[in-house]
Amino acid sequence: MPVSGELYERVANAPVVPQGLPLVILLTGFTDAGNAVSGLIDHLRDVADPQPVIIFDNDVLLDYRARRPIIVFEQDHLSEFRPARLELSLAHDTLGQQFLLLAGFEPDFAWNAFTQTVLEFATEFGVSGVSWVHSIAMPVPHTRPVSTTVSGNRKEITASLSVWRPRTQVPATAGHLLEYRFAERGDRVVGFVLLVPHYLAETENPLAVMAAADRVMVATGLVLALDDLRESRDEYLAKINEQVSNNDELAQMVRTLEHRYDGYMAGRSPDDLDAMTRAASMSVTCPVPMSLRQSWNAIWPRVRRGMTTSVLVLESECVGILIHVRYWLSDPLSTIGRKAEDLTRVLLVSEMSRGRRAAP
Repeated sequence: MPVSGELYERVANAPVVPQGLPLVILLTGFTDAGNAVSGLIDHLRDVADPQPVIIFDNDVLLDYRARRPIIVFEQDHLSEFRPARLELSLAHDTLGQQFLLLAGFEPDFAWNAFTQTVLEFATEFGVSGVSWVHSIAMPVPHTRPVSTTVSGNRKEITASLSVWRPRTQVPATAGHLLEYRFAERGDRVVGFVLLVPHYLAETENPLAVMAAADRVMVATGLVLALDDLRESRDEYLAKINEQVSNNDELAQMVRTLEHRYDGYMAGRSPDDLDAMTRAASMSVTCPVPMSLRQSWNAIWPRVRRGMTTSVLVLESECVGILIHVRYWLSDPLSTIGRKAEDLTRVLLVSEMSRGRRAAP
């Protein structure tokens, strides 16, 4: 069916988009286990100050009867109409680093036209790379880190983060088509599938939202504020653990899932663990203060042995990338593998940051 109208409009007086920014794609729709994607969209709209540059037309792309807008009824009158949004915006992280954010509903119609339009914008703005996230329900326990399946052509990220690598056929999303077309023309692109506990898939899960944010940071070098999410996570976990502890059947289910998860992780190839190590120890590509080199050289052997679990180095004037060192080291059951907040975070210049702009 031909497109019946313009897909988008450019926002008048929109901010100027610098060349070479990363593009982050977050589309809600077919799958969003734990509200990982919708939760991250809401979070970024709060903390990243996204300024719309392009607004896509709901009347062309959205099936209103399948995903109805919200209307607010206030006692005796209708006070607000809240249509869905799909926008390409200019946003920034906590360090002021800018990025492009394509966020909102997954189009119901005109996927090919929509995909071609996004590719054209990516060319116009000279994006440095593309990353996107979605989530699915899986029989995994909430007491272990949120695992990931990685796709795309960022081999170093696949090697370090992709826990489950099946060969299968799945119903496609618009995000899949975008990744496929970006990869087809040779752009740097990575997709993350978060594996969310199936018994929490219909809840608003801060763990899943934090995992989505973490994967975006790994792929882009952005530094996103997560303090509010950590508070929500702690409250959420307390409620979940209370329910599990008061229900023998639930407790047994979680123990069974833990046993299966730990057995799977213990049986992974040693090459996977080595790849995780290599992804974290990236080479310096521009001058860095000696203190940073000394700090990293002193810290890394301790991290490798699991002796140090939390350090933040912020001493480089060069382009930096935040690397969340997310691995289980030699022991998949270790505490460092269970506590996301204690994993090593190091801001350093790396090969992944070539061509990136320094933060203002």
